[in-house]
Amino acid sequence: MHAHTEMKVAVVGIGVAGAYLMNRLSDMHDVHVTGFERMPEDQHDAVCAWATCENVMSGLAKNCGLNFDEYVLHQGRHMKVDLNSDYVDLKLKGMVSYDKLKLIQDMIKGTDIKFGRAPRKEELEPDFDLIIDATGFHRNYLPRLENELWIPCVQYKVRYKPGREPFDDFYLKAFPSMTGYFWYFPLGNGYAHIGAGDFAKAHNPLVEEFLKKHECEAVIKKVGRPVRISPPANCEPFTDGRKCVGVGESIGTVFALLGEGIIPSTWCADLFVQNMHDLQAYRDAVMKKFEIYSLIFKFVQLKIQGKFSMVRHAGDMLKIYLHMKGEEDRYGMAVRMADMLKVSQI
Repeated sequence: MHAHTEMKVAVVGIGVAGAYLMNRLSDMHDVHVTGFERMPEDQHDAVCAWATCENVMSGLAKNCGLNFDEYVLHQGRHMKVDLNSDYVDLKLKGMVSYDKLKLIQDMIKGTDIKFGRAPRKEELEPDFDLIIDATGFHRNYLPRLENELWIPCVQYKVRYKPGREPFDDFYLKAFPSMTGYFWYFPLGNGYAHIGAGDFAKAHNPLVEEFLKKHECEAVIKKVGRPVRISPPANCEPFTDGRKCVGVGESIGTVFALLGEGIIPSTWCADLFVQNMHDLQAYRDAVMKKFEIYSLIFKFVQLKIQGKFSMVRHAGDMLKIYLHMKGEEDRYGMAVRMADMLKVSQI
């Protein structure tokens, strides 16, 4: 009889994917998991606009023993998408803004996390059987990527006097050639996230101009970070060939058209939990789950480069439309071909 040994796992980076992994792996009797987060606990934050789809997040939160309804800050009804000379009014069906940081904190409650620590790979290797790189954009423990595409972003958390908010629901303004967009996401009680990301790096002045035009009561916080929009197919290898394996944005789980990574990164963490004892099966599951992301990335890349043609790429557009139309509950919005055509023409 062999003595039963625990598998020792390190999760580095306690964002969306890392928090989900800490919760799920801590429940496994044959796994001992330790988390590492470079930010001190009192500065730990959840950067990004905090918008997601409650239809999907409810199930993922439930996996962690949590009720997602308790974290919802604003229930979206419509999203106005400003296309400069035109606009699209999207009917929302499940898109919400939520307290992302609180959900992360509740997911990791009772788990073993070392805050204020970003250990080198060499420090972790002797003590752990697996090292999970959930460091998002930084991908600190995996080989560097060539030719990746990322978009710099800035975001402010602001507070308006009640009744003085610029919008009462979600608002997006697309930049020309789809190089990025500006967002206004309500967080309830006069609070909002205002931000922008732009491949052409013209986002900062636009946000500052908006803040001047719509004067707020207080700026609570300003953060900046890049977002990787290269899909998983462009982010291999997912491992370093030894003990490290990537999960979430570190291996490209961001939906390039919307710059949205919350649900895909949590899905990716879930795939890891299901396949952690077979990393090849994990890699194959990720490639299958996010196959459409390559097509969506190609579309965004062609738009940014000014090479998109409605005639030549009509087939791709149709595939993207059919995918999103068939997954309206996942995206939390009604998807119409007329809207997609308008968006593709900016």
